[in-house]
Amino acid sequence: MEALNRKANYEFNKLQRRLRRDTGRAIQDFNMIENGDRVMVCLSGGADSFTLLDMLLNLRRKAPVDFEMLAVNLDQKQPGFPADVLPSYLESIGMPYKILEQDTYSVVRNIVPDGDTMCGLCSRLRRGALYTFAREQGFNRIALGHHRDDIIETLFLNMFHGGKLKAMPPKLLSDDGANVVIRPLAYCREADIKTYAEARGFPVIPCNLCGSQDNLQRQAIKAMLREWDRKHSGRSETIFAAIRNLVPSHLADPSHYDFRSLGSRAEAAAGSQNWLAGEE
Repeated sequence: MEALNRKANYEFNKLQRRLRRDTGRAIQDFNMIENGDRVMVCLSGGADSFTLLDMLLNLRRKAPVDFEMLAVNLDQKQPGFPADVLPSYLESIGMPYKILEQDTYSVVRNIVPDGDTMCGLCSRLRRGALYTFAREQGFNRIALGHHRDDIIETLFLNMFHGGKLKAMPPKLLSDDGANVVIRPLAYCREADIKTYAEARGFPVIPCNLCGSQDNLQRQAIKAMLREWDRKHSGRSETIFAAIRNLVPSHLADPSHYDFRSLGSRAEAAAGSQNWLAGEE
C-alpha cells in the first residue's frame, strides 16, 4: 500500500509540474500577464476553469511579476444549479470572488428551438456579461480555461463549418478593443487537466444546459480526433504544432501573402491586367 501511495504521489507531482510548466510557457510566449495586471479569472465550475485558477495561484507565488486576481462566476439561473458550491470552495482557499447573476438560461431556452444546439447563443450571452463586468471594474485581462484540445477542435469546426483556417488564439483583443482575453492553458492537454482535477478533488459542476447535448458539432470533432489519435499516436500534437507554424506563401489567401507581385515583371506591376474583363 505504501508503495502504491508513493507511486501515486510521484505521478501526481509529475502531472502538476507538467501543467505548471506548460501554463507558464504559454504565459511567457504570448506575454499574457505583466506586472500590475488585474486578471479576472472566469470560473465556470468545470475541470478546466478550476485547473486554470489553481495553476495561476501556483505560478503567482513564484512569478517574477505582481498581478491581482479575482475569480468570477456567472450564475445563469439553470434549474438545479448548486449555487453554494463555488463560493464555498473559493472561501475555503481564501480566493477573492464575485458571483454575477443573469438569467441567460431562460433567454436561450426561449430563443433556440428544441433539438438545436444552444452553445452559440449561450456563450455569446455569457461572454457579454463577463466582458461588461471586466470593463466596468477595470480588469485588463480576462483569463479563460480553454486548453490545447479546444484550440484544435475549433480549427476543424471553422474549417468544416465556416470555411476559414482559424482556430482559438491564446491571446485575443476583443473587437471593441476594451478587453484582452488570455488562455493560459493553451499548451495543456485536456486529458491531463481532467486527471489533475480529479486528483485535486475539485467540486466540478456539470453543465446541464448545452454540455449535455449529444448532437453538438464539437462532439463529432472530438470523436474524429480521438479516432485519429487511436490509429496514429501523436496526431493531435502534430496538428497543434501546425497551428503554431504557418506558411502563408503555401496557402491561398492573397490578403496575407503578396502573390500578385511574386515574379511579376515591372510593366505588368505598373498596369495590372484584368483577367475578369469580359466576364458576364
